[in-house]
Amino acid sequence: MNRTIELSTREQIVHMLKTKAPLTAKDITNELQITEMAVRRHLATLERDGYLETSMIRQTMGRPTAAYRLSELAEGFFPKTYHTLTLDLLGELAQESGVDMIKTLFDRRKSKLQSKYATTMEGLSLSEKVLQLTKLQNENGYMAEYEERENGDFVIQEHNCPISHIANEYNHACHCELDLFKSILQVDVNRTECLATGGSKCSYVISNPSPPTKP
Repeated sequence: MNRTIELSTREQIVHMLKTKAPLTAKDITNELQITEMAVRRHLATLERDGYLETSMIRQTMGRPTAAYRLSELAEGFFPKTYHTLTLDLLGELAQESGVDMIKTLFDRRKSKLQSKYATTMEGLSLSEKVLQLTKLQNENGYMAEYEERENGDFVIQEHNCPISHIANEYNHACHCELDLFKSILQVDVNRTECLATGGSKCSYVISNPSPPTKP
């Protein structure tokens, strides 16, 4: 038996834009049978938050009207199963070539990131490197932040892992990230908590070989 899933007005608008864009406010109003003012209020909120792209459509009479479509940012509203495909492919590769081949792939990825990140670290102090590394991890979706301790050490905390499904299956991914941090920071780094092993975050303690001297 088919059941209708009840969606909020905002969700209905997003769904329409996903399946029928470009749409004008009038198109959406006619489809949802609600006031145009309510539709425009939702569109204004979505546009303000970066979820819409707008273009102008010329009409035979009157002024051009705005037409809306979803931005790339709005793709986050829709479920993705990339990790399932990736895990399936890695599983096939492991059966075909062995688990060591999976480790080799992660090692190659680490080497590429190391070369890429190293160029941004040249001539920086440790604190500047930690800041730069945190920014790079944020750009990759790790929701990272850092702090400096009184003894001069640093702590990077990552509250999200974009490859968590893969890391849960292939722990070598986590080892490669730790090795990457050590290689680009050139100091001792210890992971004290890990999302892949049940932690609430990934936490890295970065030892400062030259702690600040007390006055």
